[in-house]
Amino acid sequence: MHPRDQTIFALSSGRAPSAIAIVRVSGPGAGPALVALGGKIPPARAATRMLLLDASGQPLDDSVVLWFPGPASATGEDVAEFHVHGGRAVLASIFAALAAQDMRPAEPGEFTRRGFENGKLDLTEAEGLDDLIHADTDRQRRQALRQLKGLLGDRARDWRARIIEASALIEAGIDFSDEGDVPAELIAPALVKIKTLLGEIKEVLAAQGQSERLRDGLVVAIAGPPNVGKSTLMNQLARREVAIVSPHAGTTRDVIEVQLDLDGYPVTVIDTAGIRETDDPVEQEGVRRARVRAAEADLVLWLADRADARIDHAGTAPVWRVRNKIDLDPASRPLAEVSGRGEFAISARGGDGLPELIAALVQFAQDYFGTSEGGLISRTRQRQLLQQSAVSLQRSIGVVGEGEELAAEELRVAAHSLGRLLGRVDVEDILDVIFREFCVGK
Repeated sequence: MHPRDQTIFALSSGRAPSAIAIVRVSGPGAGPALVALGGKIPPARAATRMLLLDASGQPLDDSVVLWFPGPASATGEDVAEFHVHGGRAVLASIFAALAAQDMRPAEPGEFTRRGFENGKLDLTEAEGLDDLIHADTDRQRRQALRQLKGLLGDRARDWRARIIEASALIEAGIDFSDEGDVPAELIAPALVKIKTLLGEIKEVLAAQGQSERLRDGLVVAIAGPPNVGKSTLMNQLARREVAIVSPHAGTTRDVIEVQLDLDGYPVTVIDTAGIRETDDPVEQEGVRRARVRAAEADLVLWLADRADARIDHAGTAPVWRVRNKIDLDPASRPLAEVSGRGEFAISARGGDGLPELIAALVQFAQDYFGTSEGGLISRTRQRQLLQQSAVSLQRSIGVVGEGEELAAEELRVAAHSLGRLLGRVDVEDILDVIFREFCVGK
């Protein structure tokens, strides 16, 4: 990353062309940029109409500007926003004028990173902001918004403060260990605090990764032999033609993915190559990829055109047998007689049985994601650090009788893990990884 004392700029709205585009500037040069392009610094936090001019005095655009003097801004620095017309030529001229003011284009996530480094948000809130930007469904949006509001960060700060309080009691007991009953009077309430803390953290961890699942989404693979209607089913679920449908076996060679919103749950449906033995090297690679993706999926829909078709799947995920083309078989059983969850009879072309299959998929998603509305953890990093803190708290309880010094050290480790969770201690090695996932201008 570049030095933080440089002024940065970037397009912070959608891709051009657009009706309105927002160009954001952050750093010590934000105020001078307003003067250079608009002739003055407008009142703080008030939308002001301003004609922007280049260095030669030629008009660039008729715009609305906003001025946010630091530290009362999103980044904690001086921030200027130029709301201009979103044409490519307009933006190119604005960028050229800003670059001439000794500032540089921002890197991905750099505005948010500056806000983090200036104490405007902690790392869990920054991760929540990234999740909110990339949310595809309403449930993902609500979960990300909880993170952005700081629910996990607030809990972690409270836990860390209480750990420090318990540690202070134990260390005071060490200091006064030669004064009779003082250590016991201090260590007893410290143990109560630690056990209460441990119970609260374990309760959050007991969500079993449901929030992480909601962030990543459910993966459903459509697999089976060639020419049984996998691509047709894929198109029906997507409600558009995303896969080529052909009567010739082996048409699908590569894995095709489509993102779906099933009742607010994010679902990725994968259409794979027909699984069969073949001498065609290209189709062989397609079959290999199909087996790999099906093995990695969370649910497999094994499509076949007859009831006794063998399932050729080696993964551990649940497999639903889906019999297709029932409209072509006069002797096929009525849908009402297809018994048991995990066995379906459909016509992907005609639509028979699809409502029942989709309803079952929604129910599976509900069971898979669980009740994640109150979940606080949305990333593996967060879960691992909370687990480390819980382990250290458990160890501190176990070693109190062996030596208060050991208990105090375990509490310091627990507090350090929570500090890493918030991004306030020893996290430089992961910051680049997190913030480069952001889009430019955020």
